[in-house]
Amino acid sequence: MKYRRMPIEEESPEQFGYERIRYNLTESSVRDRSLADLGIELRDLLLFYGDHAGNEGFRDLVAEQSGGEAGGVTRDHVLVTAGAAQALFIVATSLLDKGDHLVVIRPNYATNIETPRAIEADVSFLDLAFDDGFRIDPEKLMALVTPRTKYVSVTLPHNPTGVMMGEADLRSLVGRVESAGCRLLVDETYREMTFGEPLPVAATLSERAISVSSLSKTYGIPGIRTGWLVCRDAALMKTFLAAKEQIGICGSVVDEEIAARAFARREAWLAELRPLIAARLQVVKDWMAGEEMMEWVEPSGGVVCFPRIKPEVPVDVDEFYRVLGEVHGAYVGPGHWFEQDRRHMRIGYAWPLPEELEGGLAAVSGSIRAALTL
Repeated sequence: MKYRRMPIEEESPEQFGYERIRYNLTESSVRDRSLADLGIELRDLLLFYGDHAGNEGFRDLVAEQSGGEAGGVTRDHVLVTAGAAQALFIVATSLLDKGDHLVVIRPNYATNIETPRAIEADVSFLDLAFDDGFRIDPEKLMALVTPRTKYVSVTLPHNPTGVMMGEADLRSLVGRVESAGCRLLVDETYREMTFGEPLPVAATLSERAISVSSLSKTYGIPGIRTGWLVCRDAALMKTFLAAKEQIGICGSVVDEEIAARAFARREAWLAELRPLIAARLQVVKDWMAGEEMMEWVEPSGGVVCFPRIKPEVPVDVDEFYRVLGEVHGAYVGPGHWFEQDRRHMRIGYAWPLPEELEGGLAAVSGSIRAALTL
């Protein structure tokens, strides 16, 4: 393994310092919640080694959310992990050796790319294009598959753009992966934030599909570090469990108990959350409608978008980011976090309060104009 720090982590707001940020538009989640917000009290919780696969009650809830027995999913098909990041690490290190091949869409959440690189696997990218609406084309994706390909990796809804794939395209992709004899990894972290009907959990569609998700983004509790993967291939799940045990034996019983209790109330939370997300997104829509120097692909899921300063706008991009941070105290996710041109920026719109979101968007507009080179 050849590790290197990822820019998205090295420059994250928690590393940069929250106290230095007035308008935080970098967060890719809803606003963080406390134990008091959740109404959870853990005074009598026994701090023992937990089930190595994860809290059984929580795994039952994830299985039910994934389609339950009708979708072929039971608790035995669920592995609880330390966030989606650990799930992605387990998948990559279990399926890849040096010189193995995978196909991944780009831009993407950095772990989906950097862990295979650390293993020294060969990575082929399907680069999503702004002019194509960042659409994931199953045919173009599968054209990159070779006999050495171990898995194909996609994120739905997509991070950082918020773009979705239709169910017909997902099913087509699953069928093509089965025919090719490789596997499909679907990062479903934003699945429940889809503005329309959510896609089926990919793992319910095939034993060759692996679904990954977490409580960090939709539930606003990233501090408990709880995620999961779902896979109906029993032999592969045994490998995934072995990987988890060698990383840390089991998860935190504290984190997993909080996760189970929070997830048990997910329907009520989602009913409260969806109008909030819609209202915040409307703020961004209104801003984009009046901002002639920027353009975007409107998201259809998640809580992030990936607008860009129009290519024809004569702007000093480095000066833009300097003014944005030093003058306005605003922070966005610059394009280089996702190996994209820095005219792009990821804007998270559900974490900031309404006045913070409006102030941050105004700061982006003001910083563009302050950095014009004409």
